[in-house]
Amino acid sequence: MKRRDFLKAAGVTSASTAAVVAAPAIARAQSSFSFKMTNAYPPGAPFYTVGPGSPTDFCKKVETMSGGRLKIQHFAAGELIPALEGFDAVQAGTVEMNAANAYFWAGKLFAAQYFTTVPFGLNFSGVNAWLYHGGGLELWHELYKPLGLIAFPMGNTGLQMTGWFRNPIKSVDDFKGLKMRIPGLAGKVYKELGVDVKLLPGGEIFPALERGVIDAAEFVGPFQDRRLGLQNAAKYYYTTGWHEPSNVTELLISLKAWESLPPDLQQIVKTAAMACNLESYAWSEANNADALEDLVKNHGVKADVLPPDVVTKLREITFKVLDEEAAKDPRTKKVHDAFMAFRAKHRSWSNLSEKPYHDSLE
Repeated sequence: MKRRDFLKAAGVTSASTAAVVAAPAIARAQSSFSFKMTNAYPPGAPFYTVGPGSPTDFCKKVETMSGGRLKIQHFAAGELIPALEGFDAVQAGTVEMNAANAYFWAGKLFAAQYFTTVPFGLNFSGVNAWLYHGGGLELWHELYKPLGLIAFPMGNTGLQMTGWFRNPIKSVDDFKGLKMRIPGLAGKVYKELGVDVKLLPGGEIFPALERGVIDAAEFVGPFQDRRLGLQNAAKYYYTTGWHEPSNVTELLISLKAWESLPPDLQQIVKTAAMACNLESYAWSEANNADALEDLVKNHGVKADVLPPDVVTKLREITFKVLDEEAAKDPRTKKVHDAFMAFRAKHRSWSNLSEKPYHDSLE
């Protein structure tokens, strides 16, 4: 074989080989995916379903950022499955994603609640510091991996109001026999005070409060609460945010579906979720101020802070309940210990930074 022919043949072979080697990578990069996402909240709900930083906004961001390679079809509660069946649906592979709050799965995993909120826990900046840079996200993944799931923060309401009461709260004794709608760990704390805790979806809160089926209710904050009309069923609106100093929206994903995505699409999902986490909080803060002013000025709402002795008692019971629950399960204890260690560290910093600044505004 002549040298020219040999080199020509070799060149063709090399190019062909390179093309064969590169083809799978190109095919992977250009593959498209269609996922389904269910939601624990009803159609049209601001923040929880639609609007800036919402799950539907997340789906749009992912499709745009991926150039249409990952499309996510969103289904609000009841459109594909009932409101609180998203965890099971993702785990079973019925859908690839679900939007909700991890504390809805407390009956399956008590530790899941730490990834939504903890009474007297971390605020928006603190919980994000823990999740993104304090080991919280890794613990979340470790907790869910054996179940074939993975999760990321996708939203945050910020600090929530204590709730609406038909009668004023003047002391701890006023909680005895009170019927109250309240989810999560706070419900366990209130039970210790003699509260009859009720678990109701958002759409059922107003009629129950209006008819006296319940005496008090917690939902989110001024904008969301006004939208439900709670100001027309109760006039005493209390705060401290003790029960939910922040509230994380969970993006739940099937681990199998997640691992099927190439690295660039995984990064797009994570980035879009992080963007919604920030944007939803900013949206909440921007809207709550106007809503609170309207509630007080135009609806006769009496906004007040819980009495100090009530807050002290709630804090005492909270840490008692948390310690008892952590002692029951090694997974919960691991998450609990890590959360509380970070809380202590963050609190020492915020006491020297945020607290003096807020005090200076008085």
